[in-house]
Amino acid sequence: MRLNPFAGAYLTDPAGVWARLLAGDGGVHHDEELGLWLISRHADVRRALADARSFGNALTLAPVYDVCPEALALVAQIDAPPTTAAADPPVHPRTRRALRVTFANTPERVEQRYGRIVRRRVDELVSRLAARGGEEVDLVTAFTAELPLLVLLDILGVPAGDVPRIRAWADGQIALIWGRPDPAEQVRLAGGLLEFWRYCQDLVRRRLDGGGDDYVGELLAYRHGDDEVLTVAEVSSIVFNLLVAGHETTAGLLAHALERALAEPDRWRSFAERPERVPAFLAETLRFAPAIDGWLRVTNRPVTLGGVTIPAGARCLLLIGAANRDPAAFRHPDRFDPERPDAHDHLSFGHGPHFCIGAALARLEAGTALTRLAAALPGLRLAPGHHRAFRPNLAFRAHRALPVTVAATVPSGHRPEG
Repeated sequence: MRLNPFAGAYLTDPAGVWARLLAGDGGVHHDEELGLWLISRHADVRRALADARSFGNALTLAPVYDVCPEALALVAQIDAPPTTAAADPPVHPRTRRALRVTFANTPERVEQRYGRIVRRRVDELVSRLAARGGEEVDLVTAFTAELPLLVLLDILGVPAGDVPRIRAWADGQIALIWGRPDPAEQVRLAGGLLEFWRYCQDLVRRRLDGGGDDYVGELLAYRHGDDEVLTVAEVSSIVFNLLVAGHETTAGLLAHALERALAEPDRWRSFAERPERVPAFLAETLRFAPAIDGWLRVTNRPVTLGGVTIPAGARCLLLIGAANRDPAAFRHPDRFDPERPDAHDHLSFGHGPHFCIGAALARLEAGTALTRLAAALPGLRLAPGHHRAFRPNLAFRAHRALPVTVAATVPSGHRPEG
């Protein structure tokens, strides 16, 4: 069965494509053009995410197209060791332990460690939006892409002035690995990725002697000079990965949630009055419109799913978006329903040993953003004529833009005429 993630309906509403894949025999298909096995059913995707012995991560960050020689030569200079998404045992349990110890990953720890940072950054961006009353604003550039990156840079101790180039590097990595750029663009993106890796190496080197109370300093303190715990290169690699995964996924969640909420003005206004509704709304957003709707694995041995045997050494695309719409796992899966009892069974943060370490932080950022933005701007609306469009990508589902109209604020003490 054919899947084209770079054109057509997949860039506006992929649900129809997912439905066809789910309806096929076994929910497992081979796409010859992509060179990938497509796995779509909830139970199978969940198993693949959990079964590290059968489904390896070694090729998770390898492009699915033939990279041109010039770009390949640049990528070959990036000697970042696998530590997170692309790591397998025995490395991954060790690096994952370092992340669990040093990075707050439960709601309580996240609130204690990062809550103040999140609220400060949310309030700054909300104030900027409120000052643009009467204007049309793109929420992607003005809010959803900005907030998680600023929060992450505060946590890592990275200068705020580096935001533009880090965002460009991170967007470039996603386009290079999971997009389909032409050769000239491959070379440009690969050059940016090499600069990005060297930036992360320099960031860690500067902390080696001086320490610091930011997250990079915490990782180095955890390492305690022992390469058996973490090497310096592994610390740099963790930072390298966090600077992409740590904000792009949250940016996607924010954009999907805001588009869904702003489409229903009554629901939008209710978030300020009843913020306790927000967590369930976000859980359903994660199920209905995940920020990552496909993820790569490679089979370490033959695997049979849905009556279909996938050979060893095969690259697989785990279609998280399709799994979240599987009628075998969710009642009325194509209905957006924040009241549904099974929303938390979504796979949008993964499952098993690679479950997203930043899930609790993403929920805090998104929840804080929705409640504070709704309270400050209850009249925020999607711009007239808005049509949803996503960037062409195999894994990340990111809005090209999210134009909104910021209602003009009425000065204090002024009563409108009429």
